[in-house]
Amino acid sequence: MGLFSRTNKSLISQWWWTVDRGLLSMVGGIIIFGIVLVMAASPPVAQRIGLDEYHFFIRHIIVLVPSILIMLGISFLNVRYIWRLAALMLVGSFFCLIYVLIFGVEIKGAQRWIHLPGFSLQPSEFAKPAFIVVAAWFIAKQKDAVGTKNNYPGTKIAAVLYGAIASLLVLQPDMGMTFIVTSCFIAIIFMAGLPFRIIFLLMLFAIGAASMAYFSLSHVQSRVDRFLNPDSGDTYQIEKSLDAFKNGGILGTGPGQGTVKLSIPDAHADFIFSVAGEELGLFFIIIIVALYAGVLLKGFGRVMDSDSMFIVLAAGGLLTMFGLQALIHMGSALSLLPTKGMTLPFISYGGSSLLSMSVAFGMILALTRRQAKTSVSQGGISIQAINAEKL
Repeated sequence: MGLFSRTNKSLISQWWWTVDRGLLSMVGGIIIFGIVLVMAASPPVAQRIGLDEYHFFIRHIIVLVPSILIMLGISFLNVRYIWRLAALMLVGSFFCLIYVLIFGVEIKGAQRWIHLPGFSLQPSEFAKPAFIVVAAWFIAKQKDAVGTKNNYPGTKIAAVLYGAIASLLVLQPDMGMTFIVTSCFIAIIFMAGLPFRIIFLLMLFAIGAASMAYFSLSHVQSRVDRFLNPDSGDTYQIEKSLDAFKNGGILGTGPGQGTVKLSIPDAHADFIFSVAGEELGLFFIIIIVALYAGVLLKGFGRVMDSDSMFIVLAAGGLLTMFGLQALIHMGSALSLLPTKGMTLPFISYGGSSLLSMSVAFGMILALTRRQAKTSVSQGGISIQAINAEKL
């Protein structure tokens, strides 16, 4: 009887026959593209700042290995432990976000990082998935209490948490992260079927925050102005990014053979999609986009099959975060959106981003595992008992 046999009752066998292997394969493909692109894009960046040629690539692999193990490990957890993990992460992230405002390292005009030996931690990266899952839990608990005497204020609690997290992000300032957290919260409220007035209020808050950022933060104003009117300022990064796509054409110059990347700042992180455009060409760019789209379609398909409100809201919110971050990165590289320093999930170099996205995707895999029709109640939320049904 093999380890992955249907008749094998071991933990690994049951995981294998319940996890969405399509999602696992697609994220594996994205990770492989990430290894190739970081290896191709990072040497020029390292050499420009006087580091060893493969400094960033080695660090990427060092973080990638435990990230994959963390993702797979979390995918074994049941729903109750996903909620507990998210709650612990949110508490830790909240205190770290306060700490970073007082003692954090300032980089490029923003105070977002905690300096650790050999590593810089960005707490906001971990606050995103943690907040999404915790907010989903509170809102789902309120929905579960509808029709009973228990008038649970789940939405109000989630709104208070959102206000606290968003305020800490704005103070850093990190408007891009604030936008993603706000968008994911709106998506959760929409999926929960809550009154549209709540979504309307959140959208008003987002518009107000964006307006405040535009008029009070010079770098935000500069980016928006240059997007709307390229002649209003320096558009060097975007021009080089678009040159990379033009130079790549349909088939690309080949991995490591690009030349435009030599003059693109942060080619291994914020503009790695541009490197992909030059070296891999349109054909492989379409494959990369298809992998991200496939993750979203497959993930939301599995989510919609669940009759657990918590699973729908938590996994749906995490998938929204995943897709939105990829969209912003790609849109910025193609000058379809104002430039924003945001990593491409599982492809860009970035320790905190890679670790947090691995945690988030591990949660997605755990929440979308094949489930039996018989539901059980845990913590006031209707969830499904995991079994080894055929996928």
